[in-house]
Amino acid sequence: MANLLVKTPKDGHNLFPMNKSYLTLFALLLPLAVCAEVKHLPNILFCISDDQSYAHTGANGESQIKTPAFDRVAREGISFTRAFCDAPTCGPSRSAILTGQPIWRLEEAGNIHSTLPAKFTTYTELLKETGYAIGFTGKGWSPGRLEPGGRTVNPAGAEFNKRKMKPPFRGMTNKDYAANFDDFLAQVGKGQPFCFWLGTHEPHRGFEEGAGRRTGKDPAKVKAPPIFPDHPVVRNDLLDYFVEIEHFDQMVARAIKTLEKDGQLDNTIVVITSDHGMPFPRAKASLYDAGTHVPLAIRWPKGIKDPGRGVDFCVNLSSLAPTFLAAAGLKAPEMMTAGSLMGVFANKGNPERRSFNDISSAFIAMERHDGCREGGKGYPCRAVRTREYLYIRNYEPDRWPAGNPDRKFCARDIPFGEVDSSPTKKLLMDNKDRAGFKRFYDLAFAKRPAEELYHVGKDPGQLENLAGNPEYAEVQKKLRARLQEHLVHTKDPRALGLDAPWDYYPYYGRRLNKNWKVDPKP
Repeated sequence: MANLLVKTPKDGHNLFPMNKSYLTLFALLLPLAVCAEVKHLPNILFCISDDQSYAHTGANGESQIKTPAFDRVAREGISFTRAFCDAPTCGPSRSAILTGQPIWRLEEAGNIHSTLPAKFTTYTELLKETGYAIGFTGKGWSPGRLEPGGRTVNPAGAEFNKRKMKPPFRGMTNKDYAANFDDFLAQVGKGQPFCFWLGTHEPHRGFEEGAGRRTGKDPAKVKAPPIFPDHPVVRNDLLDYFVEIEHFDQMVARAIKTLEKDGQLDNTIVVITSDHGMPFPRAKASLYDAGTHVPLAIRWPKGIKDPGRGVDFCVNLSSLAPTFLAAAGLKAPEMMTAGSLMGVFANKGNPERRSFNDISSAFIAMERHDGCREGGKGYPCRAVRTREYLYIRNYEPDRWPAGNPDRKFCARDIPFGEVDSSPTKKLLMDNKDRAGFKRFYDLAFAKRPAEELYHVGKDPGQLENLAGNPEYAEVQKKLRARLQEHLVHTKDPRALGLDAPWDYYPYYGRRLNKNWKVDPKP
């Protein structure tokens, strides 16, 4: 081996040769120095449910749900009262979380049943390069196909799904998420930091009907959201949904217990959230709060000042990517337009906004969900959510927002196919012409105007559209401008008047309707 020349400590201009013995010593000591530095980095346990709205945890006020894990993390860390997904649909929301970008910057990943192109860097990739062990169980980035995007490994990490269990109710998966987390920990190197994605398939539909009552829950005590009729079918449907949330929370509690037993809990950033809102009409796959407002609690004793706080800033889940990187001492790449939450952790005030000087808003988007319209087209829309208002811009108001009422236009072969089949959906459809039901039917399925504006403080269910109301003309004007300015700054093709190809990207989901197809791009 050739000798190396290095500067002496005393004189930067004098050089001396380093022989093989020095190199051998350096080779032995360098890994120890790296390990000493790496072992102080925080671990990350990211827990994400599938289809859970903000209100549905014990800490957030739902008395019929027992969520001790979430409640503990909220109590011992920070609870975000205005956290919003970037998109109310699984794949796009998870893509935004992983990349720290809104979906309109992610090309095909803006659609569900699509792909996440490899050119979009994820926080998991950057942490792995730093020395983190990366893994996931349950539902990571999904649903879609990895290969068309140039990936061979799930962006959430290496898969750990071998451990099984008998689920308490039908409709739940048999994956033992917590045991799979144990398997992951068993192969993490001593002193090596880790980042693990614990993603359950619950409370995604379908549910076992009557599961809620069998666990002792009382339908009479359920607070039905104002977007639904107060009806026994709705109450029991909600109870069955609650049971699945509890299953998620129990898995998180077991994972936390493992970390506590191993002495790693206080050096772990524990995040509990959901990819978007509940699988009910006018919720999932819509930009209303029931579809976008999600629970978010974060515990990190070594990094969060004044724990036990509630934070009421409007934040997007895409802020988690730059936050995780900052906690690991890494700078977020330029393509990550979301801002870190580290300032919030330090109780210094507002969350960082890297790309747009707006500290009071969350921005949400929707492109193609299941494409249940002629030609497989989506329902493109954008929204800005502030503390007081929700403003929505619907780019194609002539399309059916919940999917075409004719099932032949849906890959899933169901009417209004953007809305998951459920007892609540069936109730609305079966009674659409009856007094007391038509209003709720229209809220869920009818076409919508190009602009919508809701005063969330006075109208939490977003039932009364104020767009066009002279009393709110100035508010509408300001929010329209705020949304447009943000979209232009972050280069949304729709806001820039450019080609918006989401209607024409390939669809990799199941086609129960064999005749369903996506139209070729003209």
